[in-house]
Amino acid sequence: MNRETKTLLDVDDLRVTFPTRTGVIEAVRGVSFSLGRERLGIVGESGSGKSQTGRAIMGVTPSQARISANKLAFDGIDLLRISPRERRALRGNRIAMILQDPKYSLDPVMSIGRQIVETLRTHERVSKAEARERALAMLEAVQIRDPKRVFDLHPHEVSGGMGQRAMIAMMLIAGPEMMIADEPTSALDVTVQLDVLGILDKLVSDRGMGLIFISHDLRLVSSFCDRVIVMYAGKVVEQLKASELGNAQHPYTRGLLNCMPKIGADRHPLPVLDRKPEWAA
Repeated sequence: MNRETKTLLDVDDLRVTFPTRTGVIEAVRGVSFSLGRERLGIVGESGSGKSQTGRAIMGVTPSQARISANKLAFDGIDLLRISPRERRALRGNRIAMILQDPKYSLDPVMSIGRQIVETLRTHERVSKAEARERALAMLEAVQIRDPKRVFDLHPHEVSGGMGQRAMIAMMLIAGPEMMIADEPTSALDVTVQLDVLGILDKLVSDRGMGLIFISHDLRLVSSFCDRVIVMYAGKVVEQLKASELGNAQHPYTRGLLNCMPKIGADRHPLPVLDRKPEWAA
């Protein structure tokens, strides 16, 4: 599949720290990468800094966090120097983020349709009627069969898979150029996972969107993404093509791959990761 090579995002030496009473926690330590109009996977264990990297790019890191970088630029815009108002104008409009679980990401007291309409009208001057029609069209685009019915439902009235599709619709309604998907399929069963991945893949192909796909599932990332970044203890330890993930050289990546179950192989108990202090250095 041919993709445009224009760089959407440049990240150079990104650092995210959290001051605490017992010292400073370094959640992200010198992460660097670029993103074109492609599917870039970020993998690693819980606590490796994947989500904090995505949140720093999006501008939704908690207020006590300290963020620094030699460069953090989206389409030539310095994300660390623009005003909070300019950052809000980008967020949800040109840059969007799908969070892990729609049960906690969608507003429980607002209908799904109202939330999507609110997102659109925040960034575009459209009438309520036009916003409703575009919201219904977007719900249909993410393969929701009865969008008019779902439009009026609240998040607790839909399944996890439908809630995640509604979340994707809300993030896409303003036509973003870059999407950060933070484990968007972790709460879904396998068949629904495939549907959601199909939707995201079509958006990258049809719209020329850049996608950062954050996951702990190496097998999923290797089959879905174009490139992969492997993170450990807040640092990038390896970058490679997704198709070459099985040939990874770093012992941490090799260890993660070795911990995965294999059909037809007697691997009881499964091996565990033998961590080395130098990986975190």
